[in-house]
Amino acid sequence: MNILLVGGGGREHAIIRKLKENPAVGTVYALPGNGGIARDAECVNIAATDIDGIVDFARNHPVDYAVVAPDDPLVMGCVDALEAIGIPCFGPRANAAIIEGSKAFSKNLMKKYGIPTAAYETFSNPNEALRYLESAPVPIVVKADGLALGKGVIIAETREEAKQAVVDMMCNGKFGKSGTTVVIEEFLTGPEVSVLAFTDGETVKPMISSMDHKRAGDNDTGLNTGGMGTVAPNPYYTEDVADRCMREIFIPTIRAMKAEGRPFKGCLYFGLMITPSGPKVIEYNCRFGDPETQVVLPLLDSDLLTVMRATTDGTLKDTPVVSKDGAAACVIMASKGYPLHYEKGFEITIPEDVWPYVYVAGAKEQDGKLLTSGGRVLGVTAVRNTLEEALEAAYAMASRIHFDNAYCRSDIGARALRARENR
Repeated sequence: MNILLVGGGGREHAIIRKLKENPAVGTVYALPGNGGIARDAECVNIAATDIDGIVDFARNHPVDYAVVAPDDPLVMGCVDALEAIGIPCFGPRANAAIIEGSKAFSKNLMKKYGIPTAAYETFSNPNEALRYLESAPVPIVVKADGLALGKGVIIAETREEAKQAVVDMMCNGKFGKSGTTVVIEEFLTGPEVSVLAFTDGETVKPMISSMDHKRAGDNDTGLNTGGMGTVAPNPYYTEDVADRCMREIFIPTIRAMKAEGRPFKGCLYFGLMITPSGPKVIEYNCRFGDPETQVVLPLLDSDLLTVMRATTDGTLKDTPVVSKDGAAACVIMASKGYPLHYEKGFEITIPEDVWPYVYVAGAKEQDGKLLTSGGRVLGVTAVRNTLEEALEAAYAMASRIHFDNAYCRSDIGARALRARENR
C-alpha cells in the first residue's frame, strides 16, 4: 500500500515512522517532507498548502491512502479534494476542521452544547475589544480567531498588554486575516493536559495523555512557541479525570459536531486545563499535535495504519487503540532566537545510532548535508520504563547532536516529575 502524507515537520516524521511499522506499507510520499524525512520517505517538493498540486500528484501516482497532517491544508479542504478523486483519507473535511480554523466557532460550539470551557467574548471591531478590556479582569487571554502557527494566543498579565495584543492582531495585522477577529477569554488556572483522540465521527478513542512545554525558556519563561518538548503520560491526567473528560468533553464534542452537520473523522486534539472546578477545554486542534505526536505515537501499541483506516471507514468501535506501558520524553532542539529571529543554514551532525530516535522538523538536505532551516529543528525522543529514565536518555542523545546556535530547554519533564511526587 502506497501512502501520500501531506506535511513536512517533526509530527509528520513521527507519523511516517509509525506507519512504516506495518509491513503492508510500501512507498510513502511526503509532500513536501524535509531533509530528515527523506531518510524514511520519498519527498516531493509540493507545498502542503498547494491543494491543486497535491491532487495532481495523487491523480498521477499510485496512491492508495492519504494522511493530511497539518492544520492549514485541512482547513483549506485538502481531504475534500483528495476524496473527490477517489483517494481515501485520514483527517477531517474542511467543514469539520473549522473546529481549529476558527476559535470563535469552537467557543460558540462549546457554549451551545454545554462543553466546559473558559468564559469568553468575541470581537470583530478593535474599538469594541479595547473598550471591553477597560473593565475586564486580568490576567486575561487574547486569541487570534484563525490559525497562527501556535503563536496566536497571548496571556496578558495587565490591561496594557491585552490592549497591545488586540492592536497587534486587529490593527497591525500580526497574524494576517487570522487576527481580524479575536476571542478574549477568562484566564483559567491549573495544570494543562494534551489528549489526542482518534474518532470516526461516532466513536472516540483517546491515546495516552501528554504534557507540552510551550514557553521558550526554562521554568516556563519567555515567549510562547510551538512547543519545546513533551512527556507522556501526563501525571495530572488521572483515571478520574479521564473518565470525566470522556463524559463531559470528548463524547459531547463528537456528538456536537455531528449534530451541526460537521462529523469529525481523524485525530481530534483536546487541549485541556484541570481547573479547581474540573477539566475545561482550552483549545481544539483538528489534527495530531506537534510535538505531542513525537511522544504519543512511540507509546501506541496498536498499528497506526489500521486505526487510521478505521476512522475513515467508520469501524473505530471495533478497532483497538492500546498504549504501551512506560513513559516517553521528547526534547526539542531549536535555533537560538526562536520563536523570533534566528539564523539558518548550519550543518547538523547526528550519530547513526541516534538517528532512529530523532524526528526532524526544520532541516533541509543540500549537497549531501543536513542544514537547519527552521526555528524548531528536531526532536529527540526516548521511551523507557520510567519518566526519569526517558528524560535522561533523551537528553543524553540530544547532547550528541550538534549544530551552531542549537538551543534546548534543560527542564523538560521537571514539572511532571514534581507533580508525580506530590500526588
